[in-house]
Amino acid sequence: MTKKYFEYGLPDGYRLDKYINAKNIGFGIIMNLVALVVIIIVMVVACMFVSFNDLDIVVDDLLGYYGLAIGGIVLYIVLHELTHGFVYKVLTKQKLTYGFSWSCAYCGVPNVYTYRKTAILALIAPLVLFSIILLTLMLVFLKINVIIYLILSFIFGLHLGGCSGDI
Repeated sequence: MTKKYFEYGLPDGYRLDKYINAKNIGFGIIMNLVALVVIIIVMVVACMFVSFNDLDIVVDDLLGYYGLAIGGIVLYIVLHELTHGFVYKVLTKQKLTYGFSWSCAYCGVPNVYTYRKTAILALIAPLVLFSIILLTLMLVFLKINVIIYLILSFIFGLHLGGCSGDI
């Protein structure tokens, strides 16, 4: 017997519990404010692990790292959405869509209705995968390069904030 991860149409007896529209401006603003608070908390905690002498160096050298920071953020967002897509593709074998709205990047399976378990697996996959990767890299770079550690900390904050929208 094959497990079912989605339906092509709504099953008989389907009842809508809740509808969340990420394109709704009010919802988007709230989710982005939540993400911003998460980023700020992560950065405050991250800075607690850095000595004041290291922070002086960061201020002096930060300009040279903007490209690395922006590239890391863009790379993370792309990999995050590809991770959602990988799980959806493995479970549904359906065509995926990717894109950006005014408030977030997204990946979806447009022509099917996924079961809750399928959606949860696809939505938490980046949370688990990138939490492990980013926390490991942060621990490594804390002793090697404080600027890269802080960039990774910012990306980790962005990651947790973005995953709060997924959840």
